[in-house]
Amino acid sequence: MTTKNAAATATAATQALLQEIAARHLFLETLDTRNADSLDFHDVAVWSIRAALEAAFAAGQAASRAP
Repeated sequence: MTTKNAAATATAATQALLQEIAARHLFLETLDTRNADSLDFHDVAVWSIRAALEAAFAAGQAASRAP
């Protein structure tokens, strides 16, 4: 795998992980901008934000330990 392909794969994996965290903890259908306030702005409980941040932090720690 070339360096460019590896970077693209890592970016795709990161985006997928972020989407999964957003869906599981923030109940968001997508992280894509849809150019409509009702679709792009959400009321989110602080405990959901905390859970999402903890999940992202744990994923970062796991990634730093990966070979």
